[in-house]
Amino acid sequence: MHEMDLNMPKKPKEYRLGVGMMLVNDQNCVLLCRRIDIPDGAWQMPQGGVDQGEDPRKAALRELKEEIGTDNVEIIGETRDWLQYDLPPELLKSSWGGKYAGQRQKWFLMRFKGNDDDINLDSRHPEFNRWIWVPPDHVPDLVVAFKRDVYRKLFVEFADLLKT
Repeated sequence: MHEMDLNMPKKPKEYRLGVGMMLVNDQNCVLLCRRIDIPDGAWQMPQGGVDQGEDPRKAALRELKEEIGTDNVEIIGETRDWLQYDLPPELLKSSWGGKYAGQRQKWFLMRFKGNDDDINLDSRHPEFNRWIWVPPDHVPDLVVAFKRDVYRKLFVEFADLLKT
């Protein structure tokens, strides 16, 4: 073992249980939101944690309401499996108190039933400062690098549902 290895923080083994929401409008564009807590901003789809004992579908609707101010949606798809991503080393200590290596998420494809005026990022604990509708093929290029693989998997799994 090298001396440097002794100073390296150990990577947590646990993954935070969460949900993600791919929200699409009538033009099949995907909602992306820009995070407040990252200096240059990082685009992502809404996502959040699942409380102990909480049903993932209920968690997804709750998180959507908390993050974008509306849950006026119809769930039209759900991933078969839980998808996970690892946090990059520079975020391990600052995210979730260093307890988790990343997130394991159940994702839901949702059709937005409201209008753009329903989206309100000014929540009690705001996470985002801007939002945009993006064509699906542009999403992976805009999101933070460590989430791209999960997002690509989502577009493959939801491909048939996004065509309708």
